Amino acid sequence: MARILIIDDHDSVREGLELLLRRRGHRTDSAEGGAKGLELLEAHGADLVITDLKMAQMDGMEVLRRVRELHPHVDVLVITAYGTIEKAVEAMKMGAVDFLTKPFSSEEFGVKVERLLQNRQEREELRRENRDLRVENTYLKEEAEPRYGELVGESPPMEELFEWVNRVARSDSTVMIYGESGTGKELVARAIHAGSSRADGPFIRVNCGALSESLLDSELFGHEKGAFTGAERRRRGRFELAHGGTLFLDEIATIAPTTQVRLLRVLQERELERVGGEETIPVDVRIIAATNQNSESLLGENGFREDLFYRLHVVPIHVPPLRERPSDIPTLVRHFIEKLQERTGSPVNAVSDEALEELRSYRWPGNVRELENVVERALVLADGQVLGARHLPPLRDPHQEPLPVPAGGSLPDDGTNLNEMVEGMEERLLRQALERARGVKAEAARLLGIKPSALYYKMEKYGIDS
Repeated sequence: MARILIIDDHDSVREGLELLLRRRGHRTDSAEGGAKGLELLEAHGADLVITDLKMAQMDGMEVLRRVRELHPHVDVLVITAYGTIEKAVEAMKMGAVDFLTKPFSSEEFGVKVERLLQNRQEREELRRENRDLRVENTYLKEEAEPRYGELVGESPPMEELFEWVNRVARSDSTVMIYGESGTGKELVARAIHAGSSRADGPFIRVNCGALSESLLDSELFGHEKGAFTGAERRRRGRFELAHGGTLFLDEIATIAPTTQVRLLRVLQERELERVGGEETIPVDVRIIAATNQNSESLLGENGFREDLFYRLHVVPIHVPPLRERPSDIPTLVRHFIEKLQERTGSPVNAVSDEALEELRSYRWPGNVRELENVVERALVLADGQVLGARHLPPLRDPHQEPLPVPAGGSLPDDGTNLNEMVEGMEERLLRQALERARGVKAEAARLLGIKPSALYYKMEKYGIDS
């Protein structure tokens, strides 16, 4: 038995689907619009959301986007009688698990829902198995290291990341890794490669942001002798070097439009020509790309080709920032002490509770990379076996400023309208938080200390679009 949320602005359709699902033993919630549906989802949760695509006010695509953002573990089935196949494909690219086109029979609907719920149950069982396996291997570090390398953590966000690594490694699909600088995107890519059928093949990394357009073309695709000034011999590119293995394209958002075109062709045709060459060379390479931007800004602000984006964005993986998993900091600190002990010549073999508390209270804008640097510096300064708070450098984020607190005022002699004053202050803070977060709504909600669903509600209330 599953809990299923139905969102459709046609009463007869909504009631009919509820009846079919209840006859099959499922619990249902229903809403006549997207906003109400999201409220029900926030209040009661769901295993599956079924939403019509064409609805007044908030359409099904917006419902899908918000569900994927706020509740990524909830599956979404979209129903349409108006859209084309292209519209359904767009919904699938945004994260819908499947679609149905009206009219459909009750039998077709029932079979599709049961199949989706069965797939979900299998994923949940796999997640539980993976969690149990990690518990069993807690004391078998030497077996865990080859699989995850230096990916360290036991928090729920890291458990989810490990699950994605396990699942993705078994396939040969293209992967796009999203995460802030310093979160360990390359470590995730290496873990996927190490767990894949290509583990015996090469893992080749290219930092796209460190090379000019012409140099990047040569690095990726190779060049023939005399192709340009200084090309004194033929050189194989990274695609050829990665043949039979994995090519990791770091900072993919920085590549120029012309290079994007050439990269798209290689992804589509699985073949390339070297710069200045005419020979077509087949390549067998798995692509893993990474960026420190989110998908919206990648397409919107940087002019990234949409067709290339969807070629890369087949399996998106999000690496959590360190501030979202502070419970992992003690484990990471001990890992870095062990890793850096020989390099620093430090006698430290433990860390004080005061030092850990100070490290946990910091927001780590540089993420795990910054934490490693801080630990290394502290090991150099430490003069005993215990790393204490006094050995830590000053921890302050120079880019972070607290949200300004509105100045209080006294009540005017002739009174005031309290609701208008409170709403005006609330709207100003909402706009400031969204600006501070550069439009990233989850971050704006964190700055305000409210749930993302509450943020969306307040944005609609005040007519804030971004």
